[in-house]
Amino acid sequence: MGMIQNDWLEPLKSEFSKPYYKELYKKVQEEYNTRLVFPPANDIFNAFDFTPLSEVKVVILGQDPYHGDGQAHGLSFSVKPGVKTPPSLVNIYKELQSDLGCYIPNNGYLEKWAKQGVLLLNTVLTVCAHQANSHRGIGWEEFTDAAIRILNEQDRPIVYLLWGRPAQSKKSMLHNPKHLILTAAHPSPLSAHNGFFGCKHFSQTNEFLKRNGLEPIDWQIENLS
Repeated sequence: MGMIQNDWLEPLKSEFSKPYYKELYKKVQEEYNTRLVFPPANDIFNAFDFTPLSEVKVVILGQDPYHGDGQAHGLSFSVKPGVKTPPSLVNIYKELQSDLGCYIPNNGYLEKWAKQGVLLLNTVLTVCAHQANSHRGIGWEEFTDAAIRILNEQDRPIVYLLWGRPAQSKKSMLHNPKHLILTAAHPSPLSAHNGFFGCKHFSQTNEFLKRNGLEPIDWQIENLS
């Protein structure tokens, strides 16, 4: 299991010594040793590694990693180059096209967002192959809730994009007046037509950042040759 190395480590450090985390660590190690689990063990904490705490401007909360072969790499909604873009991300791209005029790229690799301060965090960080939500309830939620509480305490503007009920259940933890919380249906094909399409979250996010003197996010993911 990889380790968090950057400025997330200090505020999260106390979690690692708590009984729930020791149990979680043991369980996750056992799962990796006996089953096929995603993402690769060294990618579990990529959301934290790619987006240091001091640089977080936007938080997109996912549920758990993609459970198909070769998809998950530790950033919510993102897949590695060369992997087919999943349906939820296709819908995110469609909303970006209608909201900001972005073209729909030929890949689903969202590292560009993460490097600009978009924390792509799942509430559960691992999953058994081909079994959605299989690691729900083993302790990850407690750990990512701690991360959300740390974000809530940051004394600077941050935007939260909470899509779907599981993400919106975290709204009660967020009460910092400097932060903006935007909610909509999940971009999955099952629910995107219930309010995700047309939510204009990306333009609203950039307007908020600019109003607060921050650089807006360049949401365009470029085509890969």
